[in-house]
Amino acid sequence: MPESVNWLRHASPYINAHRDCTFVVMLPGEGVAHPNFGNIVHDLVLLHSLGVRLVLVHGSRPQIEARLAACGLTPHFHRDLRITDGPTLECVIDAVGQLRIAIEARLSMDMAASPMHGSRLRVASGNFVTARPIGVVDGIDYHHTGEVRRIDRKGIGRLLDERTIVLLSPLGYSPTGEIFNLACEDVATRAAIDLGAEKLLLFGAEAGLLDESGKLVRELRPQQVPAHMARLGSSYQAELLDAAAEACRGGVARSHIVSYAEDGSLLTELFTRDGGGTLVTQELFESLREATIEDVGGLIDLITPLEEQGILVRRSRDVLEREIEQFSIVERDGLIIACAALYPIADSDCGELACLAVNPDYRHGGRGDELLERIEERARAQGLKTLFVLTTRTAHWFRERGFVPSGVDRLPAARASLYNYQRNSKIFEKAL
Repeated sequence: MPESVNWLRHASPYINAHRDCTFVVMLPGEGVAHPNFGNIVHDLVLLHSLGVRLVLVHGSRPQIEARLAACGLTPHFHRDLRITDGPTLECVIDAVGQLRIAIEARLSMDMAASPMHGSRLRVASGNFVTARPIGVVDGIDYHHTGEVRRIDRKGIGRLLDERTIVLLSPLGYSPTGEIFNLACEDVATRAAIDLGAEKLLLFGAEAGLLDESGKLVRELRPQQVPAHMARLGSSYQAELLDAAAEACRGGVARSHIVSYAEDGSLLTELFTRDGGGTLVTQELFESLREATIEDVGGLIDLITPLEEQGILVRRSRDVLEREIEQFSIVERDGLIIACAALYPIADSDCGELACLAVNPDYRHGGRGDELLERIEERARAQGLKTLFVLTTRTAHWFRERGFVPSGVDRLPAARASLYNYQRNSKIFEKAL
């Protein structure tokens, strides 16, 4: 089967889930200047064609630096925040204005290879952001550097309802007509919160948050963010992580950090189960819980391939529905990726661990150990003293986890009478 066909099939649940959702996308000035910007535009257009309500927030830091250098002006910062005096504000307005027009022009192109070929995509920008001055901090006057005071939620909402992409620049306006230079991360975060967006998508140079060894951290809770912030110090990764956590604390279900340098990073993050960046969410992206009747279909999808290979005993849908309360499962973003069942054995203080299965794509993440621990906890809670397991292929895995070889003669009578000699399963037991 072609890889593209397989990818599309796996993406279909996300295509349906994202339709009519509001996504706020933040692209810094470095991302606009990057050679991959054209691909990002194509991906945004694709999202729009799939029914996603898009708000695009752009930054302008390198473009402002270039204007300042051309004018012979020296940039000044305090606490990593630009001080925007009068001459600097003129450069900011010039840079932001040209950049906004360039982005609008790029989004207005008739893209022959895009889903919007032949149709006109509407982009709107305007005075949607009300701002106020930061003022004086540590004796330093920030002049025209400001912070977001209010987002025009209703105005933006009307445009989104009309299938218009809304473009927000890092400028804000006061009720008295003043103009303020804003951080694009602040604009994006406040927009996501005030609009009740389902997602905030933040582009950075890296694939997402990297740990001490340079490995991608795929998922975080907002309460885990401060520890990483302390490690990252004054870095752009820290700014993105702080924005993602603030959005989640403000009610945004999920914030994602992806790379503007990697082609397709946005689509990979949104339409694959494991993504390609860092997810910050209040929700449990992956959870271990007891199964319910609604999980029967997912269980069948998980265990059927293993039944066909003879690794697991076949169970019909009727059997699974009757025995569903015996199962514990690991669910990852709506997909059941692992399961195990506990069957107390009649007239004994023993139980059987059965149907331990892990999706092949997730077999090296410790899910089997998590399920074994959960089954043992459930067995102890029911007063069981011994746990049996019958297996044909995974004997070593169980022996490494404290199970010892046993035999049919050790099984309680109720289970021994059902032993399938033709299958010839090896029997192991573990004292609880």
